[in-house]
Amino acid sequence: MAGLLFATGVGAQEGRGGSLEAILAAGRLRVGLTGDYRPFSYRDPQTEVFSGIDVDMAQALAGSMGVKLEIVPTAWGALMGDLQAGRFDIGMGGITITLARLKTAWFSSPVMVAGKTPIALCSNKEKFQTIAQIDRPGVTVLVNPGGTNESFDRATFHAATIEVFADNAGIFGELARGHGDLMITDGVETRLQAKLHPELCAIHPEEPFTRSELGYLLPRDGVTPLGWTVQAAVLATWRACCSSNCTGLRSQSSPHFGNGENSVELVCL
Repeated sequence: MAGLLFATGVGAQEGRGGSLEAILAAGRLRVGLTGDYRPFSYRDPQTEVFSGIDVDMAQALAGSMGVKLEIVPTAWGALMGDLQAGRFDIGMGGITITLARLKTAWFSSPVMVAGKTPIALCSNKEKFQTIAQIDRPGVTVLVNPGGTNESFDRATFHAATIEVFADNAGIFGELARGHGDLMITDGVETRLQAKLHPELCAIHPEEPFTRSELGYLLPRDGVTPLGWTVQAAVLATWRACCSSNCTGLRSQSSPHFGNGENSVELVCL
């Protein structure tokens, strides 16, 4: 999977985003990615190159529009503000469709089913099967800030300690080293991180605590005709990918999917 360097300088990215006419006139499609949610997007901390499924999807979308792809780094806590400020045209990278986000933005049709579920040291997996087992004094739940993981934790856990860990890409390594007791995130991420960190076990990812859907984030004023462009170009690519369990992407992107017996299954729509 080809990686892409992001465009530097937030100031250069700002302006009204989301209009198909503006994108075509500028000759560029600006895609916001957090770079910390494998297998969707990952930013290498040494090279600053982005890779992942949604980097390929963004490239496919830009190619179908005949424009250059520009990746704009964002963060879960800044995602909606960056979209509203016009710092990118489309948000990608495993974004959960929520009512709170729909109040100020639009989404593409869902591309994948997800749901919140725990990941913990394998030696502790039997201790954290249920919300009641987790929500106890003395239990520490690690969470990355600003996204649906934190929203779920704060709405659900009242007795357990919620500890915010700013580096979502590094949080699983901390968990594997015994920092905190568990993390709650989408099942697809728990499966992959358990493959990347053998000390960790995904806890019932096939039966998560919640059910949600992932989609691509669009500004309200860009839904027509930009939204239809996204639907036609990206969703067709996603569905072709899912029909083969993304075999082509896997062969190029083993760090994001795992290899052989360690392969991660995708739950597509």
